[in-house]
Amino acid sequence: MTTSPYLLPETAGNDELHDMRNSGAAQRALDYYLKEDMSAPIPDDTLFAIKPGISQEEALVHASDLLRSAAATAYESASNHHGNQRDLAFSVVYLIDMAKAMVERSLQAQQAPANV
Repeated sequence: MTTSPYLLPETAGNDELHDMRNSGAAQRALDYYLKEDMSAPIPDDTLFAIKPGISQEEALVHASDLLRSAAATAYESASNHHGNQRDLAFSVVYLIDMAKAMVERSLQAQQAPANV
């Protein structure tokens, strides 16, 4: 009595297996399922990080840009409100403008030559 052999699916070529072995996605998947401790993300409580080595002047310039954007947003919001809500939104614009003036003053002080 003879039995018919089962047809096995074709196996992938060596090149395809080699490519998959060197794939970053495959390695991360294997790490996740086989080495959970190694793939666990490091908990980070910060919302964003400041680039290491940024100069004080560069940080102040960026803060000034952020304050200008915040002021524009608050001003636009104030324009669309009436009464107390409008007054509150304009007070935010005023506070942002004061903070921006302080940042710009710091930048001017850094750029001024030191008087000896």
